[in-house]
Formats: sequence, C-alpha cells, structure tokens
Amino acid sequence: MEANTKSALIGGGFLVQPSNPADTFTPEDFNEEQRLIEQTCNEFLDKEVLPHILDIDKQKEGLMPQLLDKAGELGLLGAALPEKYNGLGEDFVTATLINEALGGGHSFAVAMAAHTGIGTLPILYFGTEEQKQKYVPKLATGEMKGAYALTEPNSGSDALGARTTAVLSEDGKHYIINGQKIWITNAGFADVFTVFAKIDGDKFSAFIVERGTEGLSFGEEEHKMGIKGSSTRQLFFENCKVPVENLLGEIGRGHIIAFNILNIGRLKLCAAALGGAKRAMNISVAYAATREQFKTPIAQFGAIQHKMAEMAIKIYATESALYRSARWIADKEHELAEAGKGEDETLLGAAEEYAIECAILKVIGSETLDYVVDEGVQIHGGNGFSDEYNISRAYRDSRINRIFEGTNEINRLLTLDMYLKRAMKGRINLLGPAMAIQKELTSIPDFGEDDAPFAAELKAIANFKKAILMCAGAAVQKLMMKIEGEQEILMYLADMVNETFMAESALLRTMKMQQNNNENAVLAIDATQTLIADAADRINHAGKNAINAFADGDEQRMMLMGLKRYTKTASFNTKDARRRLSAQILEKQGYFF
Repeated sequence: MEANTKSALIGGGFLVQPSNPADTFTPEDFNEEQRLIEQTCNEFLDKEVLPHILDIDKQKEGLMPQLLDKAGELGLLGAALPEKYNGLGEDFVTATLINEALGGGHSFAVAMAAHTGIGTLPILYFGTEEQKQKYVPKLATGEMKGAYALTEPNSGSDALGARTTAVLSEDGKHYIINGQKIWITNAGFADVFTVFAKIDGDKFSAFIVERGTEGLSFGEEEHKMGIKGSSTRQLFFENCKVPVENLLGEIGRGHIIAFNILNIGRLKLCAAALGGAKRAMNISVAYAATREQFKTPIAQFGAIQHKMAEMAIKIYATESALYRSARWIADKEHELAEAGKGEDETLLGAAEEYAIECAILKVIGSETLDYVVDEGVQIHGGNGFSDEYNISRAYRDSRINRIFEGTNEINRLLTLDMYLKRAMKGRINLLGPAMAIQKELTSIPDFGEDDAPFAAELKAIANFKKAILMCAGAAVQKLMMKIEGEQEILMYLADMVNETFMAESALLRTMKMQQNNNENAVLAIDATQTLIADAADRINHAGKNAINAFADGDEQRMMLMGLKRYTKTASFNTKDARRRLSAQILEKQGYFF
C-alpha cells in the first residue's frame, strides 16, 4: 500500500489538531490483497482451529505447536517480517488486519500473538545482524516458537522492579542468570525466550535464552480462568549460563526494549480483541434469531435489540479508531524510512510516536470485547453459563485482556502521563488551547447549529476536546506535581480522552462513507449519532467527578457550567436508531459494517 503522509497527525495530536475524513484511513479502504489475507485468516480459524477448540482447551499434546506450524506454512507468522528473514514484508495495516482476523481464535489467538509479537519483535528490532539471521527466519516460518519473559512474582506493572539478576562469568563467556519469571505465554513449547534481568543487580537488560540452556527449568502448566489452551508456565533460572553474544541490545537499556515492544503489543491486542468481539457478537445474534420465548424469537424484543445494536456501535467505533491509528503508524514508518532510518528504527519510532494512541486502543479494545461477551452471555441466558455454548468460552477468555500488555488502569494513567510529558517537552501544544478555553468560559455560549452536513456532530467533538483541555489544564494548574498522586483524577481525564477518540474516529469514518456513497452510510450515521449522544453523558460524568475532586467555590461552579456547555448535544432518539441498526444486524446475520 502506498503511504499517505497527509493522514498522520503527531502522536496524541488528535486532541488539538483538526482531522479530515478524506485523509482518514478506514476499513472501507482495504485493498483486494488485504481482503484476501483476511479471508485466508478466517478460513484458517474455521477449518484448522475452531473444530479442535475442545482439544486446544485440554492442551492436547503437540496440538498448539502444530497449529502454529500450519499458520507458518501460510505465511501468517512472518507476514509483517522483512523478506530477507523469510517474511512477507507486509505493511503495518495488513499486519494489524491479520491480528484482528485471527483474534477470534481463543487460546490460539493468544499463542499466535505472543509468538509474532513479543516473541519475535525484540530480536528483530534490537538484535545484532547475527542474532537476527540466527533466529528471525526460523521464527517467521514457525520452525522456532518465541516467548517473552518479563513478569515476576513481585514485579508486574512495575517491570523495573525485577529481581532476576545476571552476572558475567569469570571467563567472560557467559552471563549467569538467577531468578524467576511467571505467567509466560508459550512457555510449554517455545524454543527461544526474551528474558529480562538486572546485570550486577541494577542494569536492567535483555537476553536471548534458548530452551535447553543449562540452568533453565519450567513450572507446571497454570490452571487459568480462561485461555485454557494457551501454555502458561513459570521459568526458573538457577545459575543459567547464557552466552555473552546472546545479550539483546545494550546493557542497562532493557527498558527500551520492554516498553517499545509493549507499545506495538497494545495496538495488536486491540486488533485481536476486535476480532474476538465480532465473532462473539455474530454467535450471539445467531442465537437470538433462533431462540424463542413466548412464541417469538428473542431478537424481536427491544431489550435484546438494544444489546445487539450497542455491540455493533462499540465495535464500529473501536474498528474506526484502530485502523485510523494503524495507518498513522504505517505512514510514520514510511516517513522515517524516507529520512534514511534503518528497518530497526522505523516501526519502533512510529510506535513510540503514537504510544498515546496505542495505550488508548488497548483500553477501548479490551473493554469493547468485555462488553460484547458479557451481553452475549446475557442474550444466551442460562445457556450462556454452559460450557456447551461457545459464548461461555469467549466470556472467560476475554477477561485477561484488561490485564495483558499493562493493565487498563496503567494504560489510562500512561495516557495522561505521556500527554503531560510531551507538553512539557514542547512536543505537543496543550497549554495554548487550554488557556484559550479558560478565557472562553467567561464568554456568552453559542448553541446555534449550522446547516452543513455533520456540523452538529463536528461541533460536539470539538466541544468534547474543550472539556478535556479545560479539566486537564485546571487540574495541572491547581495540583502541579501532586497530580501524579491523584490517580482517580487522571483516570477520569483518560476516560474523557478515550470517549472522544472513539467518537471522532467513528465520525470521520462515517463522513467518509457518506462522501463515497457507501451503502452502509445511513446506518453508520445512526451508530455515530448514538455514540456521540451517549459519549456526551459519559464525558460529562467523568468531567464532573474530576472537577469536584480538585476545584471548589467559584472556580468549581464556573467549570461545571463550562462542562455542561461542552457536553450539550441535540436531542436524539437513540432507541429508534438502535432498532434500525438491529434490523440490519439480523438481516446480515451479524456485524455488517
């Protein structure tokens, strides 16, 4: 796909920069090759994975590695890897689409994502050429399986609190690693691990450790609430001898590897969650269409129609935000490559630029999936609580996604932390717009509506952004450095940001659909107007809680009045809009955008 650098804002810039529908990449822009790859992934799940889901959950000996081998034969493991390492060299948008299409594969999706993401990318982006030549081609085909060992019993979100140590041997040929890692996905069959340890007790570093290395042993398989078919074990290092040439990256720079890989992983988790949400919605719709109560299919009842429509709205918004961001990253890669940056620097630099969006996507993707599977169980009623129905598996498997790749709480805090740090460094101008809004609060409000298409919706999004800048600017001004300790306020602000990013992404996609006379444009308008109407209430709620937590007196009253102004939207009948959406959902037998 050709790059379109016009579409890319600076990282986090959606909050203060205008966006154009014509420059916004949407799923309707996928080319024929991407559609064929998506079809290949869906056929692979339907023919090779889902028929064996019970055996996968029971961890039938050798089954998961065999499935990864088959995925490797189709090129799915190495799709995003350079051709010189046995990859297909596909762009970032295509790689994201593969993650989405395979995301409905339950435990297989977890094993696959762990292998292609955190199991492979650290070596690809931080390894020496010798390390890349040794491992990446085999990881691309599945001849080798990868895993990532960061978490420890006492260091989860606090990755730098790791206690695993590495000491150079007397002869200078090995690092001697001692410690323990937990919750390591693919540990039961992986051939190569990226392991983090502190050299001399303080220099956080990364190592490539092969299975069979002296001093490396494994715990038993963990018995988990969900994703039961994925291999999850502890790793034990007892005087584990790792050759010095297996040091990954620079000594003391392991955090650079860990955090940059997590940026990419967060976006890919959103993609996988999106794929899982679509499949969970579709099986719930199929059930609702055939399950009868009072001699009527339950899909005809308003309460069920509300659930189905809301699933579609959340999926539509998440999908819009995901591919908007994926294209930004692809465009940034192209820009960095044009500037002469090496392969190693392009995706890492692009992912770092959009680290804010990656954190947002991780939260909204995992929470969209949680909503869909939860309501899916509700639609199934008592049957949803039975293992005989796949929705119960989807429900159990979903829950881990709000913990993977940094908890949703951590990612909410990171979103605001990155915004504030970038503002302080001058990477993004938040102060100017925030000060302008402070002055605007004393002006006479204008609730007049323009007659131009989507004028009301565009004004609503602009006002949502003003609400965020007003609340965030006042909170920083009032609390200064103490704001880092006010996690509740930061999370309220993050919720406002997340809601706005979803609503704006959906609106831009809908506007583009209408401009292109897409057959689904009318229903996309229903979905978007419903989303904006509800987002206004949620943003108002979060903003009110934030304001009440740090302001009082006249300042509080003025800000609450401003918040009310910025979250005011025109009356809209969301019930009828959802019914129109649900009618099309039933006709198309599932998600149709």
